[in-house]
Order: sequence, then C-alpha cells, then structure tokens
Amino acid sequence: MSQSTPDSTFDVASLVEDVSLKRIGQYVLVILFIGFFLSPLQTGLMTAFKTNEAVARTIPLVPPSASGFTLGNLQFALNELSGAFFNSLFMAIPATIGSVLFGSMAAYGLTMVRWRGQTAVLMLFLVGIFLPYQAVLVPLARFWNNIFPLASMLAPAFGALPVLEPYHSNLVPLMITHIAYGIPICTILFRSYYQSLPGSLVEAAKIDGASLSKIYRRVLLPISKPMFGVVFIYQFTQIYNEFLFAFTLITGSDTPEAVVTLILPAVGASTSGVDFGIRMSASFLAAIPTLLIYVAFAEQFAKGLQTEGGA
Repeated sequence: MSQSTPDSTFDVASLVEDVSLKRIGQYVLVILFIGFFLSPLQTGLMTAFKTNEAVARTIPLVPPSASGFTLGNLQFALNELSGAFFNSLFMAIPATIGSVLFGSMAAYGLTMVRWRGQTAVLMLFLVGIFLPYQAVLVPLARFWNNIFPLASMLAPAFGALPVLEPYHSNLVPLMITHIAYGIPICTILFRSYYQSLPGSLVEAAKIDGASLSKIYRRVLLPISKPMFGVVFIYQFTQIYNEFLFAFTLITGSDTPEAVVTLILPAVGASTSGVDFGIRMSASFLAAIPTLLIYVAFAEQFAKGLQTEGGA
C-alpha cells in the first residue's frame, strides 16, 4: 500500500496560516477603500438615469425603478453640449499637439545640445510652470482684445471654411494661450525622459554626420513615443478641463463658441432649481473625450511610466 509523501500531503496548517486574520483584514480594508472611492461614481451614474421626482424620492446609490428610469436626461444633456464638444475638441486637440511637440523640441535643445545660457533658459521654463493663472488673466485679456485682436482678424477666413463658423476664430487666442502655458511643463517632463537616454545615441548620430534637426527626427522621435503618450494624456486633460482662461477669453456660456467647461455649470439649472439627473448626465458625457484619450494612449502611457520608473 502506497504512502503519501510529505510533498503531496495536503498541508492544512499552512493553508490556515496563509488565510490569517491579518490577511482577511487587509482584504476587507481594500474592499472598503474601493467602495468608498467608487460610491460617488455609482451615485452619479444612478442619478443620471433617474427622473427629477425619482432623485428626490430614492437613495442616490439605489438604481432607479421602472417608473423612475429615463433616458431623457442624456438626450437633453447631449443637445446642450453638442456644440460645446466641437468647440472644446477644436481648441484642445491642436493646443495639446502644439504644446507637446514644442515641449519635446525645447527639451531636446536643453538636454542633448550644449550651448551658452542653457541654464538660464531652463530657469525661465521652471518659472513658467509656477506662474499662477490668476496673475496673467488681466494682461492676457487686454492683449487679445485690445492690443492684438487676432480673433477679429481671422473671422472672415473662418467663415469661408466649410465646417467652421466666424465665431470659431474666438477659440484661436485660447488655443495659443494653452500652447504657450503648456510648453514649460511639457519641456520639463520630456527633459527628465531625455536625461535617462544614453548620450551615445546622439554622439553616434553626430559621427555619422547627422544634423541636430535630423537627430531629433530620426533618433529621438521614434524612441519618444511612450513619453509622448504620457505627456499627451496629461496635457489634453489639463486643457480640456481648464476653466479660467476660457472664462476670461470667451465672453460667456451663452455664446456659440463656448467650451464644455463654461456650459456645464449651467446645464440642468433653472429658476425652479437644479435637475440633478440632467446635471449628472452632462458630467458623464463631458468626461467621454478624456476617457477616449486615455484608452487610445493606454499602451504608450504604460510604457512611458515603465521607462520613467526604470530610469
């Protein structure tokens, strides 16, 4: 008759030791934290599909009943935000691409190329990061409205384009402002990445006779895709969700060129109160572009974080 060896014996003692009270407590704590952080999302999602009467009668976390369920909130919010979605994307996508691309170029010049005054220029970029928005709002408004009214100059050209309207020219100063304000932080992020790269890459390209511009295009850009994903996600999120510059450079939320952040606070509001179902629906719809950007650049984002962590 065969005897069981110690390796094949079911070790009950080790199983009990693994499932200890300490580990159970850790799992319970993690579950509580997950529930705590997801409860606002659950509340908003349930509220988005409730009628105004159901919102007043039911607990926010509870799903709506058959009589209290509605898709009208989403339809109303989408109608309110449809034009603002186009305005925000028309402004945010070029501004993000411009700030990320110029930040990468500046970081290349401040990291891979040695020249006199490099440290002083780097300090200016650092100052630009910490310059508060509130300090430039009044000069910014006076510059774009009085000194250099770029929107008025571009309005006739925008009216001749098939998709755009003359009022879309009012978004160009906002776009340029975001590019200028985003370059410093993008430069510092790219600089930290370029500093982790071996200098032999650039030196080998110089020995082969490549110019500085060719080194950037042929050597650095192909290996910078992960970092471009990280910076693009960060910068698009900042620009798309920004409020102060939009509030300063666009005349109001009732104008046709208003972006999402200006219209969103007024959606669902009336003299009789706030329709929280419509407000939550608008909030979830407004978050969709940012979520799509995260999904589109998820792979590059993960690679960029791994590269930064290994540097």
